[in-house]
Amino acid sequence: MSTADAVAVVLWTGATMYAVFGGADFGAGLWSLLAGGGDRGRAPRELIDWAIGPVWEANHVWLIFVLVVLWTGFSAAFEAIFSTLFIPLSLAALGIVLRGSGFAFHKTARRFRGRVVSEELFGAASLLTPFFMGTVVGAIAGGRVPVGNAAGDAVTSWLNPLSLLIGALFVATSAYVSAVFLVSDARRAGAPALERYFSTRALIAAVVTGVLAAAGLVLLHSDARYLFDGLTGDGLPLVILSLLCGLAVLVLLRRGARRGARPLAVGAVAAVIWGWGVAQHPYLLPEKLTIADAAAPSATLTGVLIVFGVAVALVLPSIALLFTLAQRDLVTETSRPSRDRTST
Repeated sequence: MSTADAVAVVLWTGATMYAVFGGADFGAGLWSLLAGGGDRGRAPRELIDWAIGPVWEANHVWLIFVLVVLWTGFSAAFEAIFSTLFIPLSLAALGIVLRGSGFAFHKTARRFRGRVVSEELFGAASLLTPFFMGTVVGAIAGGRVPVGNAAGDAVTSWLNPLSLLIGALFVATSAYVSAVFLVSDARRAGAPALERYFSTRALIAAVVTGVLAAAGLVLLHSDARYLFDGLTGDGLPLVILSLLCGLAVLVLLRRGARRGARPLAVGAVAAVIWGWGVAQHPYLLPEKLTIADAAAPSATLTGVLIVFGVAVALVLPSIALLFTLAQRDLVTETSRPSRDRTST
């Protein structure tokens, strides 16, 4: 494996971590938005606040990591993507800011109306960011991002059927992963009614995600043939693995099993992301810019790998400790949700 390919693996690893853990956070915001008002929506929102409160900011570390590695290691790709797709990327960034503001203020706002607006802002922005991130991926997959500074169309590059469908797929995937995570969190909170509530929503989100993925393959066949051939060729084993993991999650949820659903859901998402990477190799921008052509000088790439090694040694244990403490209820920001309130 070349140094450039090694850095590309690092980049893809960061993207996978953000898709899983950041996606779970965005999905939680979507479920908060859809929970409804009054007492009906209070219980699921309390669980969401309790579950993501200690970790919601930590997950954006992966986004920053991906941006820094892309900028440093593959500046030509960074230039092309961020200049052509500045509109959806700006809207995705706006969603991150608004989401953070909504989550921060929905507990501290003095007036009831302010709290309601903050909750709605948190939910709506959680929909905004994964959708526009998905349109960016769709634009890249469809070959609508040419090499160069603002060389592609600023509107049609991402405002097209393939990009919009992948945007919707990102939203559905985030909702699916989040619901599976929240099933486990409901068990941890001792709230069986909420466990059933989110199990139902995980099943619905899984079906919607599967339908959108199938439709996406159809569009890829007509609009991004190189990627379609890769997914049905070298990337097919990982696509099949993703499908099997997804089906296993559905079986576990239907049976009410207490273990295994969360890692299998992560595996389903991670497998399809890496299948995409295998299908796209050796390109960063399919059929336009290869990893080797976009790569920075060897000394720079070596520096990126060294920094990554330091991050693995220092940052990953810290994040793992944070998640472990949160899962063991040793660090919380809100009180444990009520066990006796039910939702349907």
